[in-house]
Amino acid sequence: MSELESKLAQLKATAEKQLAECGVSNIDHDKLDGYVNSLKTMVDNQDAVLVSGLDPSELETVRRNFVEKKLGVTDKDKAMAAITSVVDKMSGIRNKNRPAFYYLVSEALN
Repeated sequence: MSELESKLAQLKATAEKQLAECGVSNIDHDKLDGYVNSLKTMVDNQDAVLVSGLDPSELETVRRNFVEKKLGVTDKDKAMAAITSVVDKMSGIRNKNRPAFYYLVSEALN
């Protein structure tokens, strides 16, 4: 296993753990793998693989770059409501894993 594969595997393992902590028992691994693999080029950047639930500009970036561009949801209020609900759901987790965060946001919007 290459160093990159090892880091991505660790990122996924952390996401699975955080999703379980948030009550997700039946994880769609294809969806989660997509979110993990989207961070391939940034896996060494701690800021890129984590989401700050307290930073409004970070949450706006999630809305714009993930919810709007990747999921196609253009309703800002609906998007921010989903993001806020995930921040609340993950409030007990200090370092919010980006793939887990994205997974929960996508679930909240479906």
